[in-house]
Amino acid sequence: MGVEIERKFLVIPEHWNPEKEGKEIKQGYLSTDPERNVRVRIYGGDAFLTIKGKTVGISRTEIEYPIPLDDATELLQLCHRPLIEKLRYTIPESTLMWEVDIFSGENEGLMIAEIELPDEATTFEKPAWVGEEVTTDFRYSNSSLCEKPFRTWSN
Repeated sequence: MGVEIERKFLVIPEHWNPEKEGKEIKQGYLSTDPERNVRVRIYGGDAFLTIKGKTVGISRTEIEYPIPLDDATELLQLCHRPLIEKLRYTIPESTLMWEVDIFSGENEGLMIAEIELPDEATTFEKPAWVGEEVTTDFRYSNSSLCEKPFRTWSN
């Protein structure tokens, strides 16, 4: 069984300047239960069904399967609304990979950087465009953003 170990940060917009184009993601949730969620994602021309377990610390079970694009398109119709729409940029940093998501639609204005780690104790340097850590703030999880989109938050 796979395990995802991930830390999540806000992006500092004035320091963010991508060097290449992002890849479009559209995803929805068939289940947003905190104990387990089930996600359908279209990422570029590929489609996936992902099951994630409850987060403990910064780790959780993650199992992902490729599925036919037509199936994903149909399953997205069954998902909670709104769907999550974003552009993803991947930035290699040493032996790790940063993923920066620039949200659109109901979550427009939100920019999140994530880094997946081999274990919870892994240290890394934060690029200049990485700001406040929000790993443990559930509001920033994609499953939460489909239930309470960023544009509805009062600051």
